[in-house]
Amino acid sequence: QVQLAESGGVSVETGVSLRLSCKVSGYTLRSYCTAWFRQAPAQEREGVASMHISESVAHYAASVKGRFTISQDAVENTVYLQMDSLKPEDSAMYYCAAEPGLCTTIAGAPHRAYFSNWGQGTQVTVSS
Repeated sequence: QVQLAESGGVSVETGVSLRLSCKVSGYTLRSYCTAWFRQAPAQEREGVASMHISESVAHYAASVKGRFTISQDAVENTVYLQMDSLKPEDSAMYYCAAEPGLCTTIAGAPHRAYFSNWGQGTQVTVSS
């Protein structure tokens, strides 16, 4: 059974950095595409970043490219999202998601339609 558990969400001020973690179980990172999504109140769930350990590049939404970095630790079975230069518009519930196989994207970013395994989320709030 695939399980994902996010952590690391807190309230911070504009401009600081924050790292989210997603502890995964029930599958190996080498077999799945793992992604981060976020959802603000009254907004659709937005794909932020995704990667497959066998791919040479990760995929990012245009709104976070250059500020966010997704990475994986196959030994710890953990996926990270390093978020730098945070802005108030980054405030949202952040979710980890996983799907077997290589990553599929729309306009270069992950899309929720391609993922069937989800964590419970961790809240990030950025104040100005």
